[in-house]
Amino acid sequence: MTGFASGQGAAAGHDWSWDIRSVNGKGFDLRMRLPELEGLEAALRKLVSERVSRGNVSLNLRLTHSDAAEALRIDPAALEVAITVAEAVQDAARARGLPIEPMRAGDLLALRGVVEHGAPPVTDPEALRNAILAEIEEGLGCFAAMRASEGAEIGVVIGAQLDTIEALVAQAATAAAARKPSAAETIRAALTRVIEAAPDLDEPRIVQELALIAIKNDVTEEIDRLRVHVSAARALLAEAGPVGRKFEFLTQEFVREANTLCSKSGDAALTQIGLALKYAIDQMREQIQNVE
Repeated sequence: MTGFASGQGAAAGHDWSWDIRSVNGKGFDLRMRLPELEGLEAALRKLVSERVSRGNVSLNLRLTHSDAAEALRIDPAALEVAITVAEAVQDAARARGLPIEPMRAGDLLALRGVVEHGAPPVTDPEALRNAILAEIEEGLGCFAAMRASEGAEIGVVIGAQLDTIEALVAQAATAAAARKPSAAETIRAALTRVIEAAPDLDEPRIVQELALIAIKNDVTEEIDRLRVHVSAARALLAEAGPVGRKFEFLTQEFVREANTLCSKSGDAALTQIGLALKYAIDQMREQIQNVE
């Protein structure tokens, strides 16, 4: 399911802004872009995984120092190296008689590495981390609510699709009952072919052949299992926790029974119903891929 939330806050001399978003995915994949702050990544991963079990999730956090003037810092070691190099350049130029202006402070500051851009080191990492976690934990409630709302809407769609599947299963049962006279004739014709092909078969073998023919044409078990699967699917929709993976497995069973029904139908009307059933199941499977 998709979801989005964002927020911002300030504590321990720092400001931050964050956002989290999720898109559909078969498993759970969490990717984060975070500043260096001890213990933050593990704590955020725990917070998110407690609320999300399926989907591709990205969490971004940006951290800045509250005092912009402190965002520029001089690296003393780099400055010493820059001064030494500048003096060496001036000495070399004078030795060759080349005119060169004295190095100014602004020239030194422009050299790479002398001035560090960014926030100074965090003086109270624990306080900052706890404040960030509290802010994001509160925001995750909105994120989870958005996903839950979408899940409820998808549940309504899946419920309607289950109604369609249930109606088609009932039609299949009716069509299977209507084809019994022709099915009996098919069995008699098949038995005649068996006897003609092997007139010396004994009675137990003939009974065995009859049973095999009857099993190949009987779709009662497939229809019964499809009804059970519909009931199981409705029970999953009523559950409060994550059901996406369970539903995906159950859909595979739906597909298996519908395929078997079509292969055993031996009747044009029943085959048409079976094809419509497969289409309805495939539509439901597409929706279930969006469910946590």
